[in-house]
Amino acid sequence: MSNRVRATLIGLTAILMWSMLGVFTGGSGAAPPFLLNALCFGLSGSIATIWLILRGRASVLKQPAKVWVVGTLGLFGYHALYFTALRTAPLVEAGLINYLWPLLIVLFSGLLPGERLRAHHLVGVVLGFCGAALLVTAGRSLTLEGGYAFGYLAAFLAAVVWAGYSVISRRFAGVPSEAVAGFCLATAVLSLLCHVLFEQTVLPSSPFEWLMVLLLGAFPVGLAFFVWDHGVKHGDIQLIGTVSYATPVLSTLLLTLTGYGALGWTTAVACALVTLGAIIAAWDALPFRRRTAKRAVT
Repeated sequence: MSNRVRATLIGLTAILMWSMLGVFTGGSGAAPPFLLNALCFGLSGSIATIWLILRGRASVLKQPAKVWVVGTLGLFGYHALYFTALRTAPLVEAGLINYLWPLLIVLFSGLLPGERLRAHHLVGVVLGFCGAALLVTAGRSLTLEGGYAFGYLAAFLAAVVWAGYSVISRRFAGVPSEAVAGFCLATAVLSLLCHVLFEQTVLPSSPFEWLMVLLLGAFPVGLAFFVWDHGVKHGDIQLIGTVSYATPVLSTLLLTLTGYGALGWTTAVACALVTLGAIIAAWDALPFRRRTAKRAVT
């Protein structure tokens, strides 16, 4: 297995972890978004930093200012804009606009050295977006009202920030993914500040709710960012971006299995569209395509 394929597979595990976000958040109680963000990023950043210190790797946190700016703006900026969108625009419309980020990752990746954007990448990611749109809207039509323009803009900027962070991270391929620990801590501090300024404190009220917060901090709001960083830096970023549309599908399936949601025809069609999109986006990497290419060379 090549290093590129291995890095791609590692990056894709982030999608599995982000699909757990709805389940764990649903069980975490009534903690407001920025407070929950502060708790989860504080947990993941602290554990990762302690692990680095114990392994004698704390020096990886000593990065140039531009690396810290990109990392912190990526993690905190995305979540701040996303929460703003959810507060100031209808949830369905804001969620769908936000799900432009995988499409933007694929488009932006064409600007990277050594990357070439092909037609099948675009077809694959558009199919993935259609699948996500069908799932998020439950097959209903959308109405973008002018009164929610600020919220829609925040959702779009959140998508741009996350896509930009993911693609720009590839320019810092030499920065170890362990440095994300510092970005998590910085995000926790900024989220706590936003909580103090804009929210009322409501902490988890039971051991089960605290367990859900711990699981959030360990996986969807923790390890996921480390493996994502490794994937977008060293793997097939166009394939990773396309397959990211599996996140809402897998999340819906998990929510259904745990009693928080229900399946419908839209889920089945969305699964088919996302799967087909991923296959098309990965066309060049499919085994029979590689064998055909080898025979053509020989």
